[in-house]
Amino acid sequence: MKRQARGSGSTAIADTPTARAGEEDEGTECPSHRLRRELGRADLRAVPEARRALRELLRPWGGPERSAIAELLTSELVTNALVHTDDDAVLTATVEPDRLRVEVRDFVARRPSPRVPVADDHTNGRGLMLVQSLADAWGVHAHGVGKAVWFELGAQAA
Repeated sequence: MKRQARGSGSTAIADTPTARAGEEDEGTECPSHRLRRELGRADLRAVPEARRALRELLRPWGGPERSAIAELLTSELVTNALVHTDDDAVLTATVEPDRLRVEVRDFVARRPSPRVPVADDHTNGRGLMLVQSLADAWGVHAHGVGKAVWFELGAQAA
């Protein structure tokens, strides 16, 4: 993946069905669907835009409760990437019949970790705690430049 120039803003790159590994595009009954957004440095307008795009992608998947959880967790990851890295980021969501995987990649190697929020800090410090408690799985993995924070949800509540 090549890195885009800074200040490129939030743009839709792809929102199309893709065949799963080992399947042909033709005749695939349940293809996965993918969303990819480039998120401009410190552009917090990308947060509601990402939620809206994810909501559209998830319309036929998992029911309203799973979709609401996915939107919340995506908001947290996108916000963290834009606020804590001072750099661009890339959001990718892949929907398959039985699961959703959302990944937010940034270009800063520093790894995030959940922390218990301070009582008088009304809104900060809860993002990864929410991801940890609501996602079926989540994690962080390194890339050549930076990292990706991801979560997965099954189509049905566990």
